[in-house]
Amino acid sequence: MSLQALIFDVDGTLAETEELHRAAFNAAFAEAGLNWQWDVPLYGALLKVTGGKERLRHYAALQGQHLEPDLVDALHAAKNRHYGTMMRQGGACLRPGVAELIEQAKAAGHRLAIATTTSRVNVEVLIDATWGKAGLALFSTIIAGEDVARKKPAPDAYSKALAALQVPGSACLAFEDSHNGLQAALAADIATIVTPGLYTAGEDFAGAAAILPDLTGFKLAPYRD
Repeated sequence: MSLQALIFDVDGTLAETEELHRAAFNAAFAEAGLNWQWDVPLYGALLKVTGGKERLRHYAALQGQHLEPDLVDALHAAKNRHYGTMMRQGGACLRPGVAELIEQAKAAGHRLAIATTTSRVNVEVLIDATWGKAGLALFSTIIAGEDVARKKPAPDAYSKALAALQVPGSACLAFEDSHNGLQAALAADIATIVTPGLYTAGEDFAGAAAILPDLTGFKLAPYRD
């Protein structure tokens, strides 16, 4: 089947954003008076848990603590606010080759979509900071963390994106940076290009169509017959 759509993960794939997220979490903790500080090794381990709220609950449980739902919501909202501020101040840019690939895909008539576990507000602030106000129009559909019951490695985000695009997985190509993301895309029957990020280098990417350092010079080709 010919290629009809490209579906992108966000954090670590469109842009190397995880250090911004880590800094934003730490800012939210300090603001709330929590004696929590996530360093690089700890955050790397916590990223195996997809979803910011899920990560907060998981870490609290590791500390023998329980966070009430209202506190989880407040911490997550504060973290997203700090992340947005950092992003608007130029905290991240698109990974190499991403902008060129999207231009190539649009010129070829392929539709673009996003399937991510991050919050919609984080997707929108990244797109605005990198493409400007017209950036959202590049994507036919955006499936964010709050749009699905199960986050990656479950295929829900990809399945919902396929339904919105009204195309089968075999007509799409996914772009991911993590093992969990790869598993989600493969479970939706989507061939996947992996560009490992700062926190995902060394993960198991068995089953990927290709593993590349970044998307520099990437040329679209029919990955499915």
